[in-house]
Amino acid sequence: MEACSMHDPSILNSARSPDLERNDSGDFLMNQTVQNFSWKDLTVTVKDRETKNTRDLINSISGDAQHGELIALMGPSGCGKTTLLNVLARRAASSGAKVTGETYVNNSQVDSKNFQRMTSYVEQEDALIGSLTVQETLKFASDLSLTRYVNCSAEIPLITTCTDCKSSVSKHQRMERVRTLLEAFGIQKQANTIVGTPIRKGISGGQKRRVSVASQLITCPKILFLDEPTSGLDSTASYEVISYVKALARANNLIIIASIHQPSTTTFNLFDKLLLLSSGRTCYFGKTENVETYFDSIGHPVPLQTNPAEFLLDLVSSDFSRTKEPAGERVQAIQHAWKESTQSIAIERQIAERVNSVEKVTKDWTEDDMTRPNGLSITMALLHRSFIKSYRDVVAYGIRIVMYLGLAIMMGTVWLRLHPSQEYIQPFTNAIFFGSAFMSFMAVAYVPAFLEDRATFAKERANGLYGATPFMVSNFIIGLPFLFLISMLFSIISYWLSNFQPTAEAFFTWVMWIFLDLVAAESLVVLVTAIFPNFVIALALVAFANGLWMSVGGFLVTPTILNPFWKYVFHYIDYQAYVFQGMMVNEFAERNYSCGPGCQCMYTTDLADQCMIRGTGVLESYGYATGRTGKWAGILVGIIAVYRLFGWIALYLRKN
Repeated sequence: MEACSMHDPSILNSARSPDLERNDSGDFLMNQTVQNFSWKDLTVTVKDRETKNTRDLINSISGDAQHGELIALMGPSGCGKTTLLNVLARRAASSGAKVTGETYVNNSQVDSKNFQRMTSYVEQEDALIGSLTVQETLKFASDLSLTRYVNCSAEIPLITTCTDCKSSVSKHQRMERVRTLLEAFGIQKQANTIVGTPIRKGISGGQKRRVSVASQLITCPKILFLDEPTSGLDSTASYEVISYVKALARANNLIIIASIHQPSTTTFNLFDKLLLLSSGRTCYFGKTENVETYFDSIGHPVPLQTNPAEFLLDLVSSDFSRTKEPAGERVQAIQHAWKESTQSIAIERQIAERVNSVEKVTKDWTEDDMTRPNGLSITMALLHRSFIKSYRDVVAYGIRIVMYLGLAIMMGTVWLRLHPSQEYIQPFTNAIFFGSAFMSFMAVAYVPAFLEDRATFAKERANGLYGATPFMVSNFIIGLPFLFLISMLFSIISYWLSNFQPTAEAFFTWVMWIFLDLVAAESLVVLVTAIFPNFVIALALVAFANGLWMSVGGFLVTPTILNPFWKYVFHYIDYQAYVFQGMMVNEFAERNYSCGPGCQCMYTTDLADQCMIRGTGVLESYGYATGRTGKWAGILVGIIAVYRLFGWIALYLRKN
């Protein structure tokens, strides 16, 4: 397949037939564009917490969008803009909400999975990876969506476009997309600047909005939903962003629906249609150029030299009134006037006629229209992105490495040069517990880093780029080398300073236990944070779990006398318990200790007549047997696998 030439206006302006075709199997195919997107009688109902009565967040909203159109969704705060946008994008409207009504693509119903693949959604809150540069953010968005469409009609204007992109897009072409988007959104000077983390300052809030929009445009959607795309932008930047979005819609026959709050006159006039809401009901839906004529016809003329957007928002606000007429009555009259208007009736009739004229199907996109994302390529792209984040974001591993090095120095100097005599047996045991327990406890520092990753995953999964499996696999793999590095650095300092068993085998066995301990602790963080994606809740639960594991691990109360409930319910699933007993065996199984002057041995073993204590005597007091290192390590690996599996299930089932 030959790539089309760059900057070819004949290609950008070439009309592609939007008609539906039928293949040999009888399925409907969409040739190159989404011809229209319509919605009918959309209603979202929730139960009021105080009165327990039902109330509507949005009520009987209908509308229609044609390819190439840019539609503004406007209304006062709390009118239901974001709720409607979420319903149109088939996202959760509200907790416990009941949604009724229908949406149609090319006059037919499309199942949610395929609808997800043909749409993208830019949320109001930017879910960006702060340690990536602006250019890297767009690059990875392009890489993750590379196999999203076979027929990529939604190419970026002025970038390589083609009539049949059966072959993969080259790296050079993808970088050209990135470059053009950077220039179009005025962020080319920030291309090599990081987005920004809590510790490292990056780009401004307005620039983040532009990056968020650009990162979704590069994924070639057929329908694009934008929630407040101009939030945080000044009037000039807002105009430029909306102007480019409109050019994109027209050049590529896209449908773009954007919620927007109080745009300037010039920005408002860029929109082709306006859907005006108040209290969850329609006040107007139609061409932007006809707004003034319509409101003049119902007795609310737009004053001269007035921003029509500001006037309309004031007019349909039910909270405040600048006239003697009560705001609520005025808004109800406007809503009633729209419902009875010829335009509203015509829209309802038009949608009904078009839908009824086409055989209803549940799948408009077939395997010939789109490809399934390649799991390996997606995982590799995520690994690459995670690798950059891991070494660049000090929150992810940098701070933790410093923390663990500080812990190693503290441990090595507090338990400094312990001797193989009985008065040091308890300090040896204390050091083993401290090293293993607090290493895992300090894994709570991974919570904010995983929350950021999870937020990015939720956004990209909702836009149909990939599922929970590639994310969990890449997250697990990328952590292993960093955790091994931490384990090695910690052990090199603390192990030899404390004078544990001075053999290479014992040292590397110790490293193994520390490494498995950290992997299990991080897996616990992933599980808890996957279920509870809230910083305070996740931090509290992880800390509580680690406190529980310390209590039943075998040090504070030996397994031989531990309460049966705690022993059989929690001790055997406690990863810290296996680490502690493995490290105890590593230290005491092959080492003897002197009883000191007077030969008053604390532990009675077969070496008592030699004024010595065999280390196995210490292990027997805890109920630990030797020769089970492999078994314990295997159980620990199993616990890690279960944590990761449950974390995957939580992400798979939870949709936000």
